[in-house]
Amino acid sequence: MPVSTSQGAFGWWRGIALWKKILAGLALGILAGALLGENASLFKPLGDIFINAIMMLIVPLVFSTLIVGITSMRDPQKMGRIGARTIGLYLLTTAFAISIGLLLSTLLQPGAGVNISFDGSVDASEAPTLASILIDLVPRNPIDALANGNILQIIVFAIGLGISLTLIGKKGEPLVVVFDSFAEAMYKLTGIVMAFAPFGVFGLIAHVSGQYGLEILLPLAKLIGVVYLASALHVLVVYSGFISLLGRLNPARYLQGSLDAMMVAFSSASSAGSLPVSIRCAQQNLGVSEGVSGFVLPVGATINMDGTALYQGVVVLFIAQMLGIELSLVDYGMIVATGTLASIGTAGVPGAGLIMLSIVMAQIGLPLEAIAVVAGIDRILDMARTSVNVAGDIMVTTLVGKSEGELNLDIYNADNKA
Repeated sequence: MPVSTSQGAFGWWRGIALWKKILAGLALGILAGALLGENASLFKPLGDIFINAIMMLIVPLVFSTLIVGITSMRDPQKMGRIGARTIGLYLLTTAFAISIGLLLSTLLQPGAGVNISFDGSVDASEAPTLASILIDLVPRNPIDALANGNILQIIVFAIGLGISLTLIGKKGEPLVVVFDSFAEAMYKLTGIVMAFAPFGVFGLIAHVSGQYGLEILLPLAKLIGVVYLASALHVLVVYSGFISLLGRLNPARYLQGSLDAMMVAFSSASSAGSLPVSIRCAQQNLGVSEGVSGFVLPVGATINMDGTALYQGVVVLFIAQMLGIELSLVDYGMIVATGTLASIGTAGVPGAGLIMLSIVMAQIGLPLEAIAVVAGIDRILDMARTSVNVAGDIMVTTLVGKSEGELNLDIYNADNKA
């Protein structure tokens, strides 16, 4: 009887959907930060522990799921087809994202009337050349790539190893079984870590909320509002539209199934850190096969820059409006083209968002020093753009899974995620 009573006492908590628990942690974190101010940093260790646990999962999960995904395809042509569709969809949605950012900034004028001085200089690295990108894709030492968490190099090595295991046939089957078992264990560990997510999100958001006071937020409140509005529109209109029109699927199910990953992305501001949750959402909530999700999502976590592109469209126009600089239609076209192409050239590069923004601003003649104006609220903006990136990763994974006949419609349409 005591065991039954204990189970009954906590049964209500287990019966609540994970995204609702995370949302509660988010709301309580904002409240704690507003009430306690900088003292809310007391809760930061909760967030740090959660982030460390998530980061712990990334490398082994990406490596094992990619190998399992490649070996399950057993067809190099299929892998090439999936890769082409994945990259094509990511580039298309990136162009949509930066266009939405430009449109809303043009209509709402977030920089009009803003008078903020900027004295700080911005140290933005140059974008790497195409040759250096291609060279850096191939790891000299795969063990070193695994140890340092270089996701792009891990992807290349895992794809090569997966193809090799497929080509050697029966001799590779024992190792494939090992990786399959390892991947299953990582999925289970992800579930265990996610049980802690509401508390980790509470700690992260309490710290961020307490760190930013009204004196920082008020002058840039309109900019923050435009970025968040553009992010919501991109997810609700573009992603949901693609799911409905291209996939002939219920977009509400896609949004429901993606919520866990989007909440973690929002609180952690890390696409790579959200990857374990994204894989879990794609497979368990939306029914995407292990092969497709294990291939598309790690690629998306490194090259999908929709949120960053959207942010650029808003911030570039904000700075131009603040400085009273009129941009021509040619400038607008240049922003879209440069932002989309820069997302390829800076994929997986540390500080990619700043590099992309610097490239776009330099292309239309805006002073790079003006980036310092938004630097103080970058974390708040980063939370929104990371959520968009992760939502885009899951959308593309779902569409690719549907096009390859590797989307379990019974799981996708199941009404069990509320």
